[in-house]
Amino acid sequence: MSFPFHHSLHVQYIEGLASKIDNPSSYEGAVTEHLRMSGIYWSLTALSLLVSAEDADKRMNLASGDLRSSTEDQKPSIIDFVFECFDKKSGGFGGNKMQDGHILYTLSAIQILALADALEDERFLMMKPKVISFIKSLQQKDGSFAGDQWGEIDTRFSYCALSAISICGELDSGAIDINKAAEYIVSCQNFDGGFGCHPGAESHAGQIFTCVGALSIACRLDLLKDEELLCWWLAERQCDSGGLNGRPEKQADVCYSWWILSSLCILGRVDWIRGDKLASFILKCQDEDDGGIADRPGDMADVFHTFFGIAGLSLIGVLHEQNSIVHVDESDGGEKRKNEHRMIDPIYALPTDVVRKLGLRGQIAIPRNASMTDDRLKCYDVYNNAGESKQLQM
Repeated sequence: MSFPFHHSLHVQYIEGLASKIDNPSSYEGAVTEHLRMSGIYWSLTALSLLVSAEDADKRMNLASGDLRSSTEDQKPSIIDFVFECFDKKSGGFGGNKMQDGHILYTLSAIQILALADALEDERFLMMKPKVISFIKSLQQKDGSFAGDQWGEIDTRFSYCALSAISICGELDSGAIDINKAAEYIVSCQNFDGGFGCHPGAESHAGQIFTCVGALSIACRLDLLKDEELLCWWLAERQCDSGGLNGRPEKQADVCYSWWILSSLCILGRVDWIRGDKLASFILKCQDEDDGGIADRPGDMADVFHTFFGIAGLSLIGVLHEQNSIVHVDESDGGEKRKNEHRMIDPIYALPTDVVRKLGLRGQIAIPRNASMTDDRLKCYDVYNNAGESKQLQM
């Protein structure tokens, strides 16, 4: 891999997004107005993989402010914004202020609070019962989840519900029917091994992550009908360019580095794809002038693909190998520096240190005659395809 990872440029790019997103007349502000909450989650998590938690707080004004006591000169913090997006009527969080609550943005809000170590903030503790009730109200009789009061059903929402409930520490509270949720998800598995957004829908890599991730959180990977066929379908998504696509006959796109690698990581088969070729593809998608990562080489960088590109490099271990990518520090005359990046968790899409601090649960699969090689997974139960599940010893 001859392409360097532009660490400092990416940090500067993410930092610079804040002012652009806050400006409704900017391109970034206009296109993210309806999903500002998720945009903040992508930005913050991407930065959190590149710098320490303390540095991320300082650079992003994550939790240092307090809206209740802020002055005209004091800019509200990110968590202040999150709390302003709480929809009292539904009990969920909206994509921006004054928007209806939706499960997608509710998960993003909870993930941001986890990153900020603010799940015990008194404001959230007051909202939490309503948030749990909101998520509970979205589960349907067949175990599926709607996104909001209008009733759209999608397996994405199943993952969001299980992940949000787990991060809130309510997975065993009986707030939702986990077994029914898992059974519904498995009903969406297709003959080719993949999953769609509902039963009978076309297999798609993004939906596969949401389904595998949800089953992992529910500790029901045993329900998968054909684990090897599913992983074969995922491995077949690697294109000649080295990148991954979401469906057959589609172009490679950096975001699938996350959707596919996370699923293969949970199922113990990351080595079924060529990690070196994928890393080269992701690195070619970097903006070498302004930072950020695009969907494919030559396109405009955006925060969505920047986050998933960095996450993909983490999942294949490239960012964490001592002698792999040495990032170029443009702020220090182009000096080359060793990697110092936090790992991404493949189940919760949060830094692994955050997941471990919260004690979040999950399940992974290890193929027969294989051993655990990824330290980030050692906190999870292991399903070994023989009907057994056990806790790895740390």
